[in-house]
Amino acid sequence: MSDPVFFRRASSLTIGEIVELTGAKLLRDADLSAAISSVAPLDQGVPGTLVFLDNPKYADDLRRTRATACLVSQRYADRVPETTIALVTGEPYAACAKVSARMFPESMRPQSVFGGAGISPGAYIHPEARLESGVTVDPGAVIGPRAEIGEGTIIGPNAVIGPDVRIGRHCSIGPHATILFALIGDNVIIHPGVRVGQDGFGFAMSPRGHLKVPQIGRVIIQNDVEIGANTTIDRGANRDTVIGEGAKIDNLVQIAHNVTIGRHCVIVSQVGISGSTDIADFVAVGGQAGIVGHVKIGMGAQIAAQAGVMTDVPPGERFGGSPARPMREQMRAIAMLNKLAARKTGGASETEN
Repeated sequence: MSDPVFFRRASSLTIGEIVELTGAKLLRDADLSAAISSVAPLDQGVPGTLVFLDNPKYADDLRRTRATACLVSQRYADRVPETTIALVTGEPYAACAKVSARMFPESMRPQSVFGGAGISPGAYIHPEARLESGVTVDPGAVIGPRAEIGEGTIIGPNAVIGPDVRIGRHCSIGPHATILFALIGDNVIIHPGVRVGQDGFGFAMSPRGHLKVPQIGRVIIQNDVEIGANTTIDRGANRDTVIGEGAKIDNLVQIAHNVTIGRHCVIVSQVGISGSTDIADFVAVGGQAGIVGHVKIGMGAQIAAQAGVMTDVPPGERFGGSPARPMREQMRAIAMLNKLAARKTGGASETEN
């Protein structure tokens, strides 16, 4: 049985085309017509492939590569073998991403799982739904009344689009995703199993029991957002939950009601964000971090993995630990604790001796 080709190459590129696409500079004279047919990891580079070095951890692999060309920063350019064309750029990883996107455009967003175009006979679309031309709906998808879906959007198999939902143009809604009470912009990617717009966790608690609070807000997802598999985004309780333009959210993230996430934030897997938290633009949150409700995370702040954020975080700060505090304080505390532990261990050993 032959191996399937999941991503077919749209075209090969020459070294000259890669230079034009990425703005990289040639370290030495090279054949600009040399063809690149694929991209590869540094340690698997062979003739006809393009590799890159971005992480110094892999610098030793550079001397042994057999790739036709390598995107590399000026710092490591002298390590590129004579048989490999050195393409010098300040951002090797980003440059390689541009090349990969040009060569394998289908990898940039999920395509129809059914491999079709237009409306599958197995889809269930309410007569009052409005779909622009060029929408693809895979088998088993359900689209409710008055939903509106823009041109070029793909709705995966068994996805559910609720009543009155608006989805913009050139979006991708993955298999088994559920979109309710939401307004979604253009060029949004929602991966399989994502849940958008379900009830927020809201209860008025008392000794007599817990009274359910109606969740009457929406979810607003702006343009160019990507949301990873099995992430959940609750609709607002009395105002909207908002995901800002260009935000990138990993798999298995929980975003509670009334949360606002700013533009171009990065939220890594297994993060939990409690209700009414306000996250400003360009914030990065590391994996498994937890953020309590009703706090503000300032613009450009960074939250370390597994941090427990219980207070506001000023703009540009780096917080870590649980409870989270500025990283410089956290590192000092860890160093002091290690010294105390070493001293105690040393004292015990001397007593035993």
